[in-house]
Amino acid sequence: MPPRTPRRSRRTLPAMAVAAVLGAVSLGAPSPAAASDAASASADGGYLVGRGIADVTGEAAETGMMGYSSFDQKTSGIHQRQRSRAFVVADRSTGKRVVYVNADLAMIFQSVQQGVIARLKERYGSLYDEANVLLSATHTHSGPGGYSHHVAYNLSVLGFQSATYRAVVDGIVESVAKAHDDLKPGTVSLGTGTLTNASVNRSRTAFDRNPASDRAAFPGAIDPAMTVLRFRQGDKDAGAISWFATHNTSITNKNTLISPDNKGYASYAWEHDREGVRYLDNTPGFVAAFPNTNAGDMSPNLNLKPGSGPTEDEFENARIIGERQLDKAREIYRDAKPIGGGVDSRMTYVDMENVTVSGAYTPDGQERRTCPAVVGASTLAGSVEDGPAIPGFEEGTRTPVAGIIDALRIDTPSWLATCQYPKASLIPTGLLSNVHPVTPKILPLQIVKLGELYLVAGPGEFTITSGLRVRRTVAQQLGVPLDRVLLQGYANSYSQYVTTPEEYDAQQYEGGSTLYGRYTLPAYQQEFARVAASLKQGTALDRGTTPPDESGRQFTFQTGVVYDNPPPNHSFGSVMSPPSASYARGATATVEFATGHPKNNLRRGGTFLEVQRLVDGTWVRVLDDGDWATTYRWKRINGLTGTSKATITWKIAADTVPGDYRIVHHGDAKNLLGKITPFTGTSPVFKVS
Repeated sequence: MPPRTPRRSRRTLPAMAVAAVLGAVSLGAPSPAAASDAASASADGGYLVGRGIADVTGEAAETGMMGYSSFDQKTSGIHQRQRSRAFVVADRSTGKRVVYVNADLAMIFQSVQQGVIARLKERYGSLYDEANVLLSATHTHSGPGGYSHHVAYNLSVLGFQSATYRAVVDGIVESVAKAHDDLKPGTVSLGTGTLTNASVNRSRTAFDRNPASDRAAFPGAIDPAMTVLRFRQGDKDAGAISWFATHNTSITNKNTLISPDNKGYASYAWEHDREGVRYLDNTPGFVAAFPNTNAGDMSPNLNLKPGSGPTEDEFENARIIGERQLDKAREIYRDAKPIGGGVDSRMTYVDMENVTVSGAYTPDGQERRTCPAVVGASTLAGSVEDGPAIPGFEEGTRTPVAGIIDALRIDTPSWLATCQYPKASLIPTGLLSNVHPVTPKILPLQIVKLGELYLVAGPGEFTITSGLRVRRTVAQQLGVPLDRVLLQGYANSYSQYVTTPEEYDAQQYEGGSTLYGRYTLPAYQQEFARVAASLKQGTALDRGTTPPDESGRQFTFQTGVVYDNPPPNHSFGSVMSPPSASYARGATATVEFATGHPKNNLRRGGTFLEVQRLVDGTWVRVLDDGDWATTYRWKRINGLTGTSKATITWKIAADTVPGDYRIVHHGDAKNLLGKITPFTGTSPVFKVS
C-alpha cells in the first residue's frame, strides 16, 4: 500500500540536526597496579573502584548548538561547563573490568566512540575496548555540536567542528584515565525508588496505542523509576550513578550559553555544593553522574511547552528539575544495599537496516525486516512541549548548506516507502549514506554487567514502552528480575528514536524519527537477546562488521578566527565597564572586558573567568565559569575590525561571605600573522556586604 499522509504530529524537534536537513570485548589483563591489588585481595571477592571527571566543553562562541537543530542557535558563552564522568569497576577475583562514562553531551556519536576507543587502545593496549567501555550522554541540548561524522547531525551546525570534537574525545579519555589511576578496593551498593514530579509524557497519543499490559507498567504514562549505584573506596564514599528518564531540555532553543541543563545541575549540586568538589583543583573527589534511560517520550517541561513547568524561567526550571533528581537520588543512595557478583560485558555490531526479525518478536508473529533509514515527514511538525519546529526552507532561500539540502531532496522508492509504511517518507537517508554518511547503518549493541545490575546500552532514544520491552526480553534471557535490567539510552552511537510498532503507527515525532521502520524495536529485542545469551553462557560473541571510520570525509562551512583587535582606547583584558563599588548579597555584579575570540583557546580544564576574594592579603579564587552563579558571555562588536567584548556576571548568593572581591577574565587574542597570545584582565575591587 502507498504510504498515507499522517495527521499533524504534536511533537517537536528535541534532538536532531537532521530536522534542519529536512526543513529545506575482548577483556584484557588488569594493569600492574590492579593486578597487584587483585593478588592481595581476599578470596571472598569484592571490587576495585575508580572514578574520574574531566572537562568536555567545546567552542564557546559562534558554533551551532546540538539538539534543537536551529541554524540561529549558536554558542555565545558559558553558563556552566560540560563534563565527562567516568567509573571503572574491576572484579578483584577475575581481573575483568568495565568502564562506564556519562558525559554532559547531547549524544555519543559513533565518531566519539571510535575516537575514544582508539585513544584508550593507544594508552592501555587491549585492556579497554568497545565491549567493556560504555559511553553515554545526558542529552543536554545546550552544548556546541558538529562532533558527529554523519551529515544529518552536523548540518545545522554548518559541518564538522574539529575543535569541539577534540575537546569531547580528549575530555572523555581524560576522565577514564583518572578513573583508571584512581582504582582502589571498594564496594558497590544498589538502591531503587520512584520520582513522579520531574517528567511528563510528551507523546501520550502514541503511548496510549500500546497494549494495556504495557501501559499498566506506567501509571501516569511516565517511567518514575530511579536506580542508584553507590561507590565506596574503603570506608569513604567515592561517587554515585543515578539513572532517571527525563529529557535534558529544561533550557530552550532560545538559549545560546553552554549548559549541562537539569542533569548537569544535579551533578554539580551534589559534587560542588554537597561534597566540596572544586573542578579546577584537579584532585580526586566525589563524582555524581545523572544519566538517562528510556527518555524518548519523557519531557521535563511539566506544562508541555518549552521552558515551562514548574516555572516560566528556563534556568530556574533546570535547577528545580535537577534538584528533584538530586534529592531523590541522595535519598536512595543513603539506603542502598551492597551487591555482589562479577563484572562482564558483551558487544556486537548490527546492520540495523538489514535485520530479519523472527516472529517471536513481532506483534503479529510473522517474520519481518527492518528497512534502510528514512526520516519521516512528521519530524518537521510543530509542537509545544520541548521546542518549536524549524520553518521550512522557502523557494529561493539560500544558506551555506543549500546545495546539500537540495541534494538530499530525492524521492523515496516505492519499495522503501512500503517497507516504512505508514511513515510518510521524506528523506531516504539510508540510501543517501551509500554515497556519503548521512545517518548510521551499523550500530553497537552492548550489555554491561555491574554486579547484580545489567545495563543494556542502546544507541538512540527509546520511549519508555520500547525500553520496557527490551528490558523484559533481556531479563528473561538472563533469568534475572526486571528491576535489575536498565535501558541505558544515548549510548555508544546515535540513531535517533526507537518506538514500539504501535507507537510507530501514530507517526508522532518519535515514530517519524524511528529510522529503520516499524520493526526497529523488535529487531533490537532479538539482537539484544543474542547478546544477553552470550553473556549468560559465558561464550564469545561475534563482533560483526565494524562501521567505517568516516573522519576523512568531513566538511565545514564555519569560518575560523581571522584576527582579533581590541576596541579603540583599550588593550586586551582592559575593563570596558567596571563593577559597582559595592553590592548587597542577592545582587548581580557585572563587568565587561575587551577580549579575543574564545575559539583561540577553549581553555578545556581551565576557565574564562574567576571570582576572587581577598583573604589575609591574598586573592583566592572562589568561583569560575563552571559555577551555576556565574556567566561568561562573548559578543562581537565589529566583525570587520575583529573587536569583541566579554561580559561576566556573578549572581551573588545570599550566603556569600562579606568582603573585598574582584572579577578576573582570562582570554587569548590572535594577531594578523596567526599568533595567539594569552592575556588576563582584572576588575576594580568591590565590596559585598
